Amino acid sequence: MLPNDIKEKIMGLISEDSYKAMKREDFNKIFVENPVDLDEFTSILDEMAENGELFINKRGKIGSLESYSMEKGRFCSTKRGFGFVEFDSVERDIFVHEEDRNGAFDGDTVIVKITKRPSGDKRPEGVIVKILKRANEKVVGLFRSSGSFAFVIPDNKKLDQDIFIPKRFFSGAKDNDKVVCQIDVWPADGKKPEGKIIEVIGQSGERYVEIDSIVRAHGLKESFPERVVKQVKKIADHVREDELKGRVDFREEQIYTIDGDDSKDFDDAVGVEKLDNGNYRLGVHIADVTHYVTENSPLDREALDRATSVYLVDKVIPMLPKELSNGICSLNPGVDRLTLSCVMDVNPKNGKVERYDIVKSVINSKARMTYTEVSDLLENDDPKMRVKYEDFIENLENAKELAAILTKRREKRGAIDFDFPESKIILDKKGYPVDIKEYERRVSNKMIEEFMLLANETIAEDFFWKELPFVYRVHEDPDDEKVERLRNFISEYGYRMNRSKNGVQPRDLQKILEAIEDREAKQAIGTIMLRTLRQARYSPECMGHFGLAAQYYTHFTSPIRRYPDLQIHRIIKEQLEGKLSHKRIKHYSEILEAVSNQSSTQEREAELAEREVDDYYKTVYMSDFIDEEFEGHISSITSFGAFIELPNGVEGLVRIQDLPDYFDYFESSMTLVGQNTNAVLKLGQKVRVRVSNVDIPLREIDFELVTDIFNKNENC
Repeated sequence: MLPNDIKEKIMGLISEDSYKAMKREDFNKIFVENPVDLDEFTSILDEMAENGELFINKRGKIGSLESYSMEKGRFCSTKRGFGFVEFDSVERDIFVHEEDRNGAFDGDTVIVKITKRPSGDKRPEGVIVKILKRANEKVVGLFRSSGSFAFVIPDNKKLDQDIFIPKRFFSGAKDNDKVVCQIDVWPADGKKPEGKIIEVIGQSGERYVEIDSIVRAHGLKESFPERVVKQVKKIADHVREDELKGRVDFREEQIYTIDGDDSKDFDDAVGVEKLDNGNYRLGVHIADVTHYVTENSPLDREALDRATSVYLVDKVIPMLPKELSNGICSLNPGVDRLTLSCVMDVNPKNGKVERYDIVKSVINSKARMTYTEVSDLLENDDPKMRVKYEDFIENLENAKELAAILTKRREKRGAIDFDFPESKIILDKKGYPVDIKEYERRVSNKMIEEFMLLANETIAEDFFWKELPFVYRVHEDPDDEKVERLRNFISEYGYRMNRSKNGVQPRDLQKILEAIEDREAKQAIGTIMLRTLRQARYSPECMGHFGLAAQYYTHFTSPIRRYPDLQIHRIIKEQLEGKLSHKRIKHYSEILEAVSNQSSTQEREAELAEREVDDYYKTVYMSDFIDEEFEGHISSITSFGAFIELPNGVEGLVRIQDLPDYFDYFESSMTLVGQNTNAVLKLGQKVRVRVSNVDIPLREIDFELVTDIFNKNENC
């Protein structure tokens, strides 16, 4: 019988410096003592090769990827055919020429063989030698019929090959329909991929068809399977008396929720009082979703599969069914709700938490407030709000004071505040975009933000020191090479970026943002700065949060809409109940890596879908303004033109061929400079543009420059 750690033993051998690739038969002799085990061992080797853990060449020799100058990564294609292999663990990529893709599509997990090592500023180059996993077995696109056959043109422009559809697989699709196509034959030897239509979404151009196309393209599911529906029906819509056992009773305390005007799920409630010693007592009470979503139940498996709720302009694709998210798990006013509470005593002088309690609890929210109402009260002393929330004024004033203290503390330690304006798309009753406004972050928004941040940090630090398996929200330090490029870029704009003893620190970046007085320039440079940073993700390892300048950070406060929060609630409750046995600790240690990866992946898909829906509505909105002029600023510069952002957040492209001179692109400073006139286009520069074209299917907006860029005053 083969040992349980056979894979570790195989990897240990092939990773040794002295190991040289050997044939299967020689490899088998090392590990297989009993011939009965040979078939199982062969299957294990084949499985490891399929997963990209090792490589078996055409001569049957087994070696590590490293020994063959190979790496496992994710292929990212471009509109121009070539692509890059990217890696989660390192901040670099490998360039792949179009002819070296060997049938790889965007998003595929591949093995790439390095053919040219990096030199100077140039990337390493490689060739795809194996495709381990296809990312796009189902593709959403436009159906184009030619009678006896058809093609599907993928909506995702990175999928740069049309898919051939034989007539027998049309499945009722008509020309110009948006469809879902399943790829059955992948491209090889210059042939196009082939597939069949498995769903007809509807005619291209119709609003719901376009939105549904985006939803399906990102693998988002709107309806819940029957097994989940059946489980939900068995859950009571009220809290029973027997469920209160072992919980701290906060039902008589002044606790309330503050959310957006159109919010329907409330997973966090707060309350702030001043103690006799001058400290503030902040209670953050979070819905106890795990009481209803039990581990490995149909609800739990579906929630992990979705991992996050997705917020589109006029609808939500929830992680949990509405009976939970808007019902028994939502902290609605005037009803008992089960919660997990983090109650913190905060020193008013330094904003530090002096003591805290993490407890299972029950609350009864005394009010459902909105950001607008509370901000009107705290900012403007609105008389109507003063009457409406007469009994809460002291508590809300305490909250405002405490939030200011916490903000000051975060600023002092150097947390980065990009404070990018967000846009809110307004639809009429028919679903047509009629306005795009800047979304305001007012005093109450920032107040709740601060309280959630503090609870997340407190929980993370507590469980870090308990040395228990956990899921952290991590934002690793930026790559040194990218930081150096950022330093050079910023110096082109007359700013100096300091370097702390331990490398770049969040406060170094925050100081630059504070030094930039012009709003548009700050926004543009902040965007470049943001691209320099790594992407935040979930991990069972506590690695700190660079952007927040926090050593410990997790997501605890939104279990209705984020699976990592739900996952750590389960661990917290088991620890509080004394049920974290050695067996349970081992269980969590084994599953949390996969939970973290799934949550990070789904978070990215949700963000992309939300952005695409926003872009769709923005192009529809701007289609009514062809030939009209707007003021804007340059938000990004590329080798093919300059992106201009309008005050409402709409972004369009001024193409380089439409500029009144031949312009050279300088990557280090991100500028375009006219060859004959020396006219300069740079980030943050204010310009006037005319809307020249809007392509709704491609979700692209083209601008023409109206500003006279040859006027020296415009280059300041």
